[in-house]
Amino acid sequence: MRHFIKTTIVGLVLLAATASPAAAEVYLHGFLQGLWGGRLDQDNPTATEQTASESRMQLRLEHFGDAAEVFGRLDFTWDGADTATYEWELREGYLKFRLGSNIDVKAGRQILTWGTGDLIFINDVFAKDYRSFLVGRDDQYLKAPQNAIRVEYYNPLGALSVVWTPRFEPNRLPFGSRLSYYNPFEDAIVGTGISPAYYFDPPSPEAKFENSEIATRFQRQVGPFAAALYFYKGFYKNPLGAEMMMVDSATYVPMPVYPKLNLWGASLRGATLGGILWLEGGYYDSRQDPDGDDPFMPNSSIVGLAGYERQVATNLTINAQWQIDYMLDYDKFLDNYHDPGSGEVTMWVRDETRHLLTTRIRKLLKSELLKLEAFLFYSPTDEDAYLRLLTEYKYTDEVTLAIGANLFDGNHISTDYGQFQYNDNLYAKVTYGF
Repeated sequence: MRHFIKTTIVGLVLLAATASPAAAEVYLHGFLQGLWGGRLDQDNPTATEQTASESRMQLRLEHFGDAAEVFGRLDFTWDGADTATYEWELREGYLKFRLGSNIDVKAGRQILTWGTGDLIFINDVFAKDYRSFLVGRDDQYLKAPQNAIRVEYYNPLGALSVVWTPRFEPNRLPFGSRLSYYNPFEDAIVGTGISPAYYFDPPSPEAKFENSEIATRFQRQVGPFAAALYFYKGFYKNPLGAEMMMVDSATYVPMPVYPKLNLWGASLRGATLGGILWLEGGYYDSRQDPDGDDPFMPNSSIVGLAGYERQVATNLTINAQWQIDYMLDYDKFLDNYHDPGSGEVTMWVRDETRHLLTTRIRKLLKSELLKLEAFLFYSPTDEDAYLRLLTEYKYTDEVTLAIGANLFDGNHISTDYGQFQYNDNLYAKVTYGF
């Protein structure tokens, strides 16, 4: 491993040093970072009280030539939050080139994103890393990398993007070592200390061509708005389904799986009324439960989002979003929760229409060197909330200091944010860029 690291770093430096300036431009840069975080709730059933204790180095290489662009982003991390581990990850490593005058091709490991929401994702079906998001890593780590080919075709009507991911890439979810989560099979919030045999990280669908992911977007300008249509064929990114699997000749147990999904959507985003307005919607077609009567698969749903952002004072920006998630065939879904004896629903079940409200408030001070930010997720139907707080100070051109918090609350352990109610944490971060 050490030989690989040395070889990688030396190779990047030699490539940057030996490239011909006349034919191309080469840049090598990155950062060093320390991140430390700890939980606030002593009842959390995790293996450690630390949510982060890591030293990270990221190297970024950019090569701009006449015929193509090469980009690489490599992370090296020493993590001591639980058992001390060393990890490296190629976050991006792609080649980008043009075919003719109308087609761009981007092939390799890459970060993909589209849609309009601020930390709400409807038609953005690319993998997310919630393990990083919930402990204070930089925002760039919310998007997980995936191996894909992206082709973009431009014409007077608009731009068509097609992304093919040969192997399904799921969301990266908490699995109990430093962040506890709700296990529906145990109906409890668990961590590695309670449920070491179960991790919310099931096997991905088989590596078959039919299980590859395809995502498309057609985008064009309509007046002041960027309008887009979307389609996706693949799987839910979270393991929302279950299948009965045989443990021995007489025992079957439910195991989580990623259900098949088709998604059709649309969005608008543009300047209006002195700010930025965005609208987005999507139809989630649960391909393994078209009638909504399979208790082990998610029902199809229609999701809509409206958001608006405006600078309300000098260096003070506020936005607000409202998301609606309407479940189809809700009566059949509810039938699965009726008590056989009384015929009544005796446990908490989500509403047919789920509402989520968010707001982001950002204030810049001291010649914009100091940033104060708060982001609140609140669901009146799920009765849960998640508050993100951040104070960030640019000490020099190279050094940035930050402290922050992730705070959760909820009345039900099975909701999106209620399941994390024991994961309240504070963190501090120091970054040196070069």
